Amino acid sequence: MGDQIGQAVDGKLVYIPFAEFEKVRKAPWSREQRVAVFADMCRLNALYMIARAGSGHIGSSFSSMEIFSWMMLEELELGTIPTEGNDLFFSSKGHDAPGYYAVLMGMGRLEFDLVHKLRKIDGLPGHPDVHTPNIITNTGSLGMGISKAKGMIHANRLAERDARVVVLTGDGELQEGQFWESLVSATNHKLHELIVVIDHNKLQSDTFVKNVSDLGDLDAKLAAFGWRVERCDGNDVAVLAQTLADMKDDPYPKVIIADTVKGKGVSFMEHTSLDSDVDMYRFHSGAPDANSYQKAVGEITDRISAAIADLGGDDIAYDFIVREPAPALPETAQKLIPAYTEALLQQAGKHPNLVALDADLILDTGLIPFRETFPERFIECGIAEQDMVSMAGGLALGGALPIAHSFSCFLTSRPNEQIYNNATEKTKVIYVGSLAGVVPGGPGHSHQAVRDIASLSGIPDMVMVEPCCAAEVAPLLDWCVNEAKGSSYIRLTSIPCDIPFALPEDYEAVQGQGTVLVDGDTVAIVTHGPILTGNAVRAAEQLTEAGISTKVINMPWLNTVDGSWLAQALAGCTALLTLDNHYMDGGLSDAVGRALECDPVVGLKVSRLGVSDVPPSGTNSEVLDAVGLSVEHIAARATALAEVR
Repeated sequence: MGDQIGQAVDGKLVYIPFAEFEKVRKAPWSREQRVAVFADMCRLNALYMIARAGSGHIGSSFSSMEIFSWMMLEELELGTIPTEGNDLFFSSKGHDAPGYYAVLMGMGRLEFDLVHKLRKIDGLPGHPDVHTPNIITNTGSLGMGISKAKGMIHANRLAERDARVVVLTGDGELQEGQFWESLVSATNHKLHELIVVIDHNKLQSDTFVKNVSDLGDLDAKLAAFGWRVERCDGNDVAVLAQTLADMKDDPYPKVIIADTVKGKGVSFMEHTSLDSDVDMYRFHSGAPDANSYQKAVGEITDRISAAIADLGGDDIAYDFIVREPAPALPETAQKLIPAYTEALLQQAGKHPNLVALDADLILDTGLIPFRETFPERFIECGIAEQDMVSMAGGLALGGALPIAHSFSCFLTSRPNEQIYNNATEKTKVIYVGSLAGVVPGGPGHSHQAVRDIASLSGIPDMVMVEPCCAAEVAPLLDWCVNEAKGSSYIRLTSIPCDIPFALPEDYEAVQGQGTVLVDGDTVAIVTHGPILTGNAVRAAEQLTEAGISTKVINMPWLNTVDGSWLAQALAGCTALLTLDNHYMDGGLSDAVGRALECDPVVGLKVSRLGVSDVPPSGTNSEVLDAVGLSVEHIAARATALAEVR
């Protein structure tokens, strides 16, 4: 479920042009032979897309490539939208999108030039989205697929449309409770049109499924729900085809456990090349390094050439681009997750009752050092956020100090009821959400946490904080651990951030009070987090040069703003601009507004910028510009505000 955001690969990047796919699709070979070659060609293009984008999921794209290719080329009469009446196919796990896109492009069902635009704002989103041609539902948040498919089948029956619906899931995804909830009614309603294919590649995110939550006798579990269950080699197209044929006329919903290899097709990326005790699988998410990329290209192209030669065909032509090295991060770039790791270890050393819980994101959330240092106080919960949060509630009732970790988008939404339940018990739980805010933009809206503050705003006694730089992480965690009376939520940006400011040397975390980073007396900008605080400081520099004296206030307290402190900080200013790395409804701007209702500043003109619609997928700069939170947008709004009489 992780989404490591790295650097794009530089050097020569190779892909296969569309004309070569057309040749293979028309070749006089058996269906199985064509699909096997086609799938490897798609592997190369998926690898190209990920390398060029600098992020994406190689392992699960490769493990599911034969499933994608056989289903979409040979098995199904595919529709483009659910109301057409044709067969439907989609991936519930969603992070195999590069593989999915590569197959669609190879079939001519997606504009081929998009091969160059994975995770670009004018290209292909990091996870499937219905605004992309031939994508029939949004996925990326795990566990929803079968439920969506059941709804589509019921809609088909109402409209008297006879069509199959095929859903591809991951095996780690089976830890989500909704997967198991969705099985029962499918049997009760005899949804024979439904086929579920489990990409059973044995890994979730960066480690083995069996080491997190072993699935046990999966065949028996699924059969117990009344489903027709078959098992096959999911990377063998002939075997997959026969399995589908054998179960075609069964009157009940069907599930295929497709045993696959994560990273299939590149020897050193295949999970079977790992020892069972290897801690982390390297190729779940993120782009490979340049050397690994070139080695992978060599393996795939050699195998394609050999297969075509054996079939008597002409070797295919390749195309390439040369990518210049990406610019290095500036010396002022800071990473908040390592700062959090260090601060957490310090607190754990002082508090023997502190327990860290993780939801299958130990690498992304910076918890590996904690697990190594305090193994008896680390609990891996898997892809099961509701279970994790209720477990944290039980730990709190038993006298422990639990800290629950996941991506913000999942931690604050899926277990929201469980968080509320914990709050009603008046215990203390700390929730730490990373990947917060609108960037990184590449993964898309399933992973952009822009409603987390609003989601938790109705939780009694919940205090929400967000550090603006690495130096603010430890003081805020210290406050949550040692001063907060109730539960708290720490919101962390995951990407490296260029920080053009510094906190005062005597900085202290005082609830409700911010920090004046840049002084001024015309427009005040109040914001939070490293992305927008950095942009606000840069905008203030431009504004000051233009003759508009601008104050910048970092406000780490997202829902408990001290009105009297803020009113004093705004004294002398004639205008206030608030910035939200979040939807404008329910974010910091609302908290600032509530505070100023109690402590009004006479004559203060107020405006705000924030996310107003579902954010797009794209590079970080593209997304910030699209949602109106770039330096230029901030400066323009502040200028307009200063000019209002």
